[in-house]
Amino acid sequence: MDRRRVRCDRGQVALEYIGFVPILLFVALCGIQLGWVAHVHEQAGTAARTAARVEARNGSGGAAAGAAAVKTSLAPSIEVTKGADAVTAKVTIKINSLLPGLDVPDAKATAVMPNDDPTLPKGP
Repeated sequence: MDRRRVRCDRGQVALEYIGFVPILLFVALCGIQLGWVAHVHEQAGTAARTAARVEARNGSGGAAAGAAAVKTSLAPSIEVTKGADAVTAKVTIKINSLLPGLDVPDAKATAVMPNDDPTLPKGP
């Protein structure tokens, strides 16, 4: 009797493992996706700060500097606006999804720097 009971349980662990593998893969992909989202948001912030700083100090070239500060494969969209006393850079980067059906919103960052453009007249 004992011998037959042991034979009935053979392969049970393999079947349980095969059933659990998709769950493990899904959890792993979720972790990777979360890391990718955090990375892209950090890159958007870096591009915005760089674009605003360069535009404020040099008077031009902020968008190009912001794009150069991040990986070219991220293809950031950079909008720089200058006022009399401040420069604002807004960056948007599309986040690709690793998980099918997951709609991840774009990473957006804004940076404001005081306008130190040497061509502007200084205060009184």
